[in-house]
Amino acid sequence: MIQAPATMSGVLLTCHGGPEALVWRRDLPVPVPGPGQVLVRVLAAGVNNTDINTRIGWYSPDVTTATGAVDQDVEAGGWGGALTFPRIQGGDLCGKVVAVGPKTQRIQIGHRVTCPINLPRPVPGNPQGFIALGSEIDGAFAEYCLMEEGDLYDVSASPLSDIEIAAMPCAFGTAENLLVRASVTAGHKVLITGASGGVGLAAVKLAALRGAEVNGITAPAKADVVRDQGATHVLPRDATLPADTYDRIIDIVGGPAWPDLIRALKPGGQYAVSGAIAGPVVEMDLREVYLRDITIHGCTHQAPEVFGRLVGMINEGRVRPLISKTYALSEIAAAQDDFQSKRHPGKLVLIPAEEHT
Repeated sequence: MIQAPATMSGVLLTCHGGPEALVWRRDLPVPVPGPGQVLVRVLAAGVNNTDINTRIGWYSPDVTTATGAVDQDVEAGGWGGALTFPRIQGGDLCGKVVAVGPKTQRIQIGHRVTCPINLPRPVPGNPQGFIALGSEIDGAFAEYCLMEEGDLYDVSASPLSDIEIAAMPCAFGTAENLLVRASVTAGHKVLITGASGGVGLAAVKLAALRGAEVNGITAPAKADVVRDQGATHVLPRDATLPADTYDRIIDIVGGPAWPDLIRALKPGGQYAVSGAIAGPVVEMDLREVYLRDITIHGCTHQAPEVFGRLVGMINEGRVRPLISKTYALSEIAAAQDDFQSKRHPGKLVLIPAEEHT
């Protein structure tokens, strides 16, 4: 067993709010693994919209604005309702196992590991129940993270760097789930919103690997990046979408453009959504859905085989994320500010201070 220190550095979310709600600490207790648990030394942790949304309380049903416009106090603003504060956030994990508790069998000390951000927790009456890493349980925004063995995947064999792997669970896991749920296959004409962001860019790459014709929506300044990841056509955000054109639409933006997305689907088309950064409340004409046999997928729960398939691609080196910038973990406020500015395509990644150079 590798000897872990008694205390660690990390970032505590103390309440819902702005960057001031994040507190850098150097005296947090290092967790001790119990039966079936694993202690992971965090090597890198990705920056995600969901961490910011949780911080500001955007998941509260009382909030109806776009993700960057929350200016009200909320109580139950986490994925699963009210959070327990303080909380260590961080849903994107790449780390090294340094200790294991009794009754662990599969994951061993020294393994490099990752996990999905939404962890399956079926309960009676809800077989698709889950909890979110960094929301209902402490996550990767610290030097060490305590995990259940069954939630971890071994990526020791991957040729990808720690930083690259830390950029993949939320973005690529969400994107793969969207494509699986919408049954995207070779020959489909697919439209992807927010195509230069973490999830959008991952969806572009993964859809192209499937042999789909990929059409991405992004700002003109980022169009070349989206093309480089596999898009055949790139549309500006204010483009007028042609009606009855796309077999599948992958949406992480929502907002006022939503009715146009539904009309852009061919009859019998499928729409999959896993985000609403432009606003969660949309206007729907149900006739445009049922008269045209449109299927709508809300995508959060991931079947284990979905993330397992992604891990297989990671270990084989078949997919690689675009990393725009890295930060020391203590620079989390600056990293999240850069993330919200949308200045950078792809992913931003945090690294524990002693690892960051």
